[in-house]
Order: sequence, then C-alpha cells, then structure tokens
Amino acid sequence: MIGKMKKWLGIEGVKLELVIPNDVSEASGQVEGKIQFRSMNEQTVTGVRIVFIEKYTRGRGKDKLSDEYELGRKEIYQEIDIPIDTVMEMDFTLPFQLVRSDIEDYGRKNPLAGGVVRLAKYFNQVKSVYRIEAEAIVKGTALNPFDRKEIGVR
Repeated sequence: MIGKMKKWLGIEGVKLELVIPNDVSEASGQVEGKIQFRSMNEQTVTGVRIVFIEKYTRGRGKDKLSDEYELGRKEIYQEIDIPIDTVMEMDFTLPFQLVRSDIEDYGRKNPLAGGVVRLAKYFNQVKSVYRIEAEAIVKGTALNPFDRKEIGVR
C-alpha cells in the first residue's frame, strides 16, 4: 500500500537532471544538451517537455515589473524505460528566438544610439534572466519530475 502511494506521488521514482552549457550563443539559435534520468524503481517515461524562458524585469522598488516570455519549446513523445539505479540519457536540441523591443533593435542597428539605449536600460534597471525547464511525463505518476537551470545568452 505504501509502495503504491510512493510510486503515485513520484517518491523514489524518476529523477530528472538537465545537463546544459552555462552560456549559449544568440547567433546559433539553439541549445544542445542532455537530460539524465535515474530511478530507485523501474518506471517508464512517456514524454518530455523542454522550455526556454526569459524573465524580463524593469523598474525600481514598488514600480518594479516582471514578465516572462517563452523563447522556445520542444515536446518529445518517446517511451523510455528507466531501470533501477541506472542513468539513462537523452540528447536534445532546443531551437529558440530572443524577443527584442523596438528600441533594442534600433540600438543594435545604430552604433551611436547603442550607448544611449544601454544607458537607458541601466537607469531603468532592465534585466533579463534566461532559464531552461524540463518536465518528464511518467506513466502512473501524479507528480511529474522536473528540473530548471539558468543559462546565459551572449
């Protein structure tokens, strides 16, 4: 009885870990990485969802605003049997496209305006933090394992 409850809740079940580089090039437009699965019980992963997200914050104090943008998404529907105490790996390539505002595009095209744009972003405390999230769909489990890692974009 307790064993079934643990399996249903994902306790001692599949654990997922993202293995990605610390930085990725904007020009490449893709992230290459691996997902490692391990489990204390034999289970089956039926799919994986990988999402590239930008958290865009601006402003100061109580006027601070934050938005999140999905820059890329990949869903892989493939059954993977995870044996007991064995690391299984799955390679992935996640295409992405950064979202730029009109003022950022203008600053990139015009070198003289680039400095003004950077200065305005500094004074408004504009900041972007990028992360990749992965979630596995495990057969017979209510709570799916997931992992998230921050990544730099250069």
